[in-house]
Amino acid sequence: MTRVGPLWRVHRQEPLALAPYVHERAGYVGVPGPRYEARLVPNNCVMVVVNLGAPFTRMGRLDGPPPTVSTLRTPVGGLEDGPGVVEHPGGQEALRIQVTPLGAYRLFAMPLSELSNTVVGLDDVLGPAADELIERLAATTDWARRFALLDNTLLHRIDQGPAVDPHVAHAWHLLTAGPRAIPIARIAKEIGWSHKHLLRRFTHQIGLTPKSVARIVRFQHAVALLSSPGAKLGEVSATCKFYDQAHMNRDFRELAGVSPKLCASSPWAAARAVELD
Repeated sequence: MTRVGPLWRVHRQEPLALAPYVHERAGYVGVPGPRYEARLVPNNCVMVVVNLGAPFTRMGRLDGPPPTVSTLRTPVGGLEDGPGVVEHPGGQEALRIQVTPLGAYRLFAMPLSELSNTVVGLDDVLGPAADELIERLAATTDWARRFALLDNTLLHRIDQGPAVDPHVAHAWHLLTAGPRAIPIARIAKEIGWSHKHLLRRFTHQIGLTPKSVARIVRFQHAVALLSSPGAKLGEVSATCKFYDQAHMNRDFRELAGVSPKLCASSPWAAARAVELD
């Protein structure tokens, strides 16, 4: 258990069988206190939050009218290509799961394009099984048992779900294996598809276009470099293969709602830790 901003974070190592499908799952506990607000930035994961205490009072896009989710005890956020924001009344007790698109497609058995840039309830994608899972998790205060219940449910649903097209999975791995830039045309040629067919199949099963996924990978790499002591904007821009610093500034504004310079500041980095640790 470690301190993360206004919350205590409870972590347990994921089972190896979940590794290809779950980026992270962790528990969060906060003592009753003042309302807090935190920024969300794209990270190529589908986010599921099982609230065992008070629900969020706001969750949605930062650049548009966010939906009120006070009636969504367990919100599910699809892949985003822009900044988001969450508000909570304080005293949170929840499990947060960041699922890779490969896992989410199998877990929810639905096109991930239907979840992109939106927030729904877990019951909207799992049906009655969502209420059963929430009730079982809320019935115990033992975090080890909670993680075991969650892992068993995820493994069962993923095992029973549809398989991702192996060509889509290969394209996903090529795009997310590292910060290097791989032309989408080269990926399409490697897997033997036309550019249009790759775009259609990839977006259907992943939720965003290959170009958007690659852009977010580059952004995340830049964020990590900017968080290092002594980071220089020009060097980070060159390392991450932005055309120039203006290009990096534009991507940061569109993806995070802040400039790279602000991203490098410790207060913003600390704020991100609640969602992106």
